[in-house]
Amino acid sequence: MISKLGEKFTDIFRKNMPDAFVFALVLTLITSITAFFWVGATPLKIIQSWYDGFWSMLAFGMQMVLLIITGYSIALSPFSSRAIDKVAKYISTPKQVYFITVVFGMLAGLVSWGWVVIAALLGRELALRVRGVNYAYLIACVYFSSISWVSGLSSSIPLLLNTEKNFLIEAGILDNILPTSLTLGSTINMCMIALFVLLGPFLMLWLAPKKEKGIEIIDELGKEEQTLNKSISQEAEDLKLPEKSFSDFMNNTSIFQYIIVFMGFSYVIYHFYTKGLDLNLNIMIFFFIMLGMLLHKTPMRYSISMKRSSTNISSILYQYPFYAGIMGIMTYSGLGDALGQAIANIATVDNYPFYAYVLGGIVNFAIPSGGGEFAVIGPSIIEAVNQIGAGLAEAQLTEMTARASLSLAYGEALTNLLQPFFLLIVVPIMGAGLKIQARDVMGYLAIPFLIYFVLQILMVLYLPI
Repeated sequence: MISKLGEKFTDIFRKNMPDAFVFALVLTLITSITAFFWVGATPLKIIQSWYDGFWSMLAFGMQMVLLIITGYSIALSPFSSRAIDKVAKYISTPKQVYFITVVFGMLAGLVSWGWVVIAALLGRELALRVRGVNYAYLIACVYFSSISWVSGLSSSIPLLLNTEKNFLIEAGILDNILPTSLTLGSTINMCMIALFVLLGPFLMLWLAPKKEKGIEIIDELGKEEQTLNKSISQEAEDLKLPEKSFSDFMNNTSIFQYIIVFMGFSYVIYHFYTKGLDLNLNIMIFFFIMLGMLLHKTPMRYSISMKRSSTNISSILYQYPFYAGIMGIMTYSGLGDALGQAIANIATVDNYPFYAYVLGGIVNFAIPSGGGEFAVIGPSIIEAVNQIGAGLAEAQLTEMTARASLSLAYGEALTNLLQPFFLLIVVPIMGAGLKIQARDVMGYLAIPFLIYFVLQILMVLYLPI
């Protein structure tokens, strides 16, 4: 029954879900209309807000591009290929591929949300070695596994609340920082980690398609991809001149590249020594670049690997500005504040985590960024908690603030399963050489979403901090 229900959801999404770009355009119009009728924003104000937000994700978009191609470059190295070959010796069935990929993705996500790139690389390479893998479902497994980031070391909202002089403190909404012991180290979050790491892999194993059908990577790869046997080192050799030359020596020597790598890793060590486990996007991408240079040994080989890694990133380049425009409408038209205030008016001391959770999930469609969303609606949520908890002891009010913030974060992360914004990070890697779209993947995530939606609501309402 569950298998048939999963197939039904998949068919519904394939028939009705448009391309990710169309999804962004429709969401832009929905957000604009809502701002016009709810908060009374004029058409000009909406368009100005849209334009002002349009360019706000340029840095983030470039970070996503670099995250994808530098991570993919590592996977193209001989070392990575040998390592995955060793892992693949112990994996012989599609279900084992699904299970191992989700386990790895969940654990990687707890370190950093950007490590979904590594999970995508592992999944693709295993699918190339094991026959019978439903590749669209495997992409869904990778994307599903990425939701664990919200409970991990890169969870943006808890880290923001633990930052000295954050914008909430400067605005007088909070008096002090919220230590991570009340958020990432809380009982709720420890249970949430268990829900991700222990239940997630078995859930996706249980939901795996039973029928012998679906997209299989070996069958779907284009002929050019299947017949491309030339290695990166061979291509580097072919680019050399017939006679010895100084330029070929410079292009293919390891000396200069290793010196740069030494400098790079020296900074990485300095960064973590002086700042602790600060896994921000910049240091992660920098590490990926240095590791890729080390594994490919020469400038020419690394350049070829980066060229091969960059063939499928167009979706991020032109779609992210539209999502940024949606975020601009939410932020500058006053729609985000209105949503937060609406929740503040109906929430009570018993149900405020539920409303924070649902609001986080809804706003995520318009602002698919935990930190960006919290900047827009976080102040209203915390102000609501301060009003609801008026007269309570300071420690109780602090715990309520932590619970509300975590609830918002969990809701925001889970609804990523229903919209393709971060799937645009996974598809360029796993979909390289394939004709695969978001609609082929998203249907498989409907049942996991519903199950986790129910479980997470019960947890945020009833588990102690």
